[in-house]
Amino acid sequence: MNVSSNDRVLGAALGLSILLHAAMLSVHFKFPDPLRKAASQPLEVVLVNATTREKPPKADILAQANLERGGNVDERRRAKTPLPVIEPRRPGKDLADAQRRVQQLEVQQQRLLAQAQDSPSRVPVENPRAERAEQPTPHPAGRDLAELSLAAMRLQAQIDKQIEQYQKRPRKKFIGASATEYRFAQYEDEWREKVERVGTLNYPAEARGRIYGNLRLSVTIRPDGKVESIELDRSSGLKVLDNAAFKIVRMAAPFAAFPPDIRRDTDLLVITRTWFFGQGDTIWTE
Repeated sequence: MNVSSNDRVLGAALGLSILLHAAMLSVHFKFPDPLRKAASQPLEVVLVNATTREKPPKADILAQANLERGGNVDERRRAKTPLPVIEPRRPGKDLADAQRRVQQLEVQQQRLLAQAQDSPSRVPVENPRAERAEQPTPHPAGRDLAELSLAAMRLQAQIDKQIEQYQKRPRKKFIGASATEYRFAQYEDEWREKVERVGTLNYPAEARGRIYGNLRLSVTIRPDGKVESIELDRSSGLKVLDNAAFKIVRMAAPFAAFPPDIRRDTDLLVITRTWFFGQGDTIWTE
């Protein structure tokens, strides 16, 4: 009786244990989808360089401290680099110092090269160590190398800017009374004839029969024949004649457009001639 009852109890206990383990193994745990999605995305934290006691009601970003309002502009902006924006302490002097250090290093290098070339002919006899100690090899510091590198970058940027500006400059051609190339000489001769004809017909009334003189004028012409600028290189000393020369150029404009052989390599044509207001109320140029 006792043995069989014990066997029943043991069998029931084993069966119950198996059922409990099976039930436990059938249970699975998993993260909710929002938590799993959040864990798969990187956490972006922005470091701010100021703090406020107030906590922003709606934060746009995560930071190491509270910051309610910040910056100096109204637009929504964020710094692109963790390094602070600094202005050069002495832009001109820093560059000059760096250039001076470059020159000093070049002089030292030339001196060392000269010593190296002369060394085979020199045989030190007395205390070579003392001689080497008197002329130590210069070792530029890291700060010097960094400033030299920055100076070189600034100079390269300046050179690039000057090249770019030079390339954007219009191609000017300066001609005078003795133009040698036929294409320019022909154009200038036609320009002269028109100016002299218009000038003689419009001789200044206040100068007729009593005021004469000469002046030098430079007229810059565009490819379409319009006047770009007028410059008085030498005054006649008489305002009435100087003003009359400017007025005559404007009255004669526009001039002929550049022919293809001039347009291919010239953007602006500068014609410089001496103007004569002479007796008989005539105007001519040389």
